[in-house]
Amino acid sequence: MSRRAVRDSAVAKYTPDDLDRQIIAHLRSDGRASLSKLSDALGVARGTVQNRLERLLETGTLLGFTVRVREDYDVSTVHAVMMIEVVGKSTTQVIRRLRGLPEIYTLHTTNGNWDLVANIRAANLSEFDRILREVRMIDGVANSETSLLLSSV
Repeated sequence: MSRRAVRDSAVAKYTPDDLDRQIIAHLRSDGRASLSKLSDALGVARGTVQNRLERLLETGTLLGFTVRVREDYDVSTVHAVMMIEVVGKSTTQVIRRLRGLPEIYTLHTTNGNWDLVANIRAANLSEFDRILREVRMIDGVANSETSLLLSSV
């Protein structure tokens, strides 16, 4: 069995428990929290937190760590919502490809006429245009509709 197949099967089988969810919640509010800080906050051993984090990363439950910035930090950033229609039963394949695009900030399944909704953040209009073309070229994407987000109210 390939390394990817092992990882994919681990992802499908692993369901985070209450402690995992608590760790994730703490990391959402402070992504730089040390193992010691997390263990103190949760009342468990530092090694337990380290093992849990390693498992969350290995199974793909945690995809990594990132920086969050104020919405107005970079006013030139292009924000958009893309609705995506998927052909047949290729949703899993399309999701895998979309998750590999760093400009896809969040991705959701939905009901109705569209199968997926992607929140896109691109550095500028040229990058935005490129990401639209990339998404539309993914095998399994039948159609898409994109709306730019002009301002938050």
